[in-house]
Amino acid sequence: MRWEEVKERFPNEWVVMEATKASSKEGRRYIEEMAVIDSFDDSTQALKRYSELHQENPRREYCFFHTSRSEVVARERYVGIRGPR
Repeated sequence: MRWEEVKERFPNEWVVMEATKASSKEGRRYIEEMAVIDSFDDSTQALKRYSELHQENPRREYCFFHTSRSEVVARERYVGIRGPR
């Protein structure tokens, strides 16, 4: 699903999703296609659900955004042998 479709289906909500197609450029992660897992009215609930999913499967690319955003672009975090920088 693309972001425009997500915004249409879940207006003014927080969505927890898995990126299914994304690319990186200059320290930013551009999410082009996604699968919505859950939606919430409250960011705290979205963060909690994101954290649960990430703990269950840390290798998958989960994220959450509010559908009022015009695009889904996140800052990349480097996680190496010493942890996040």
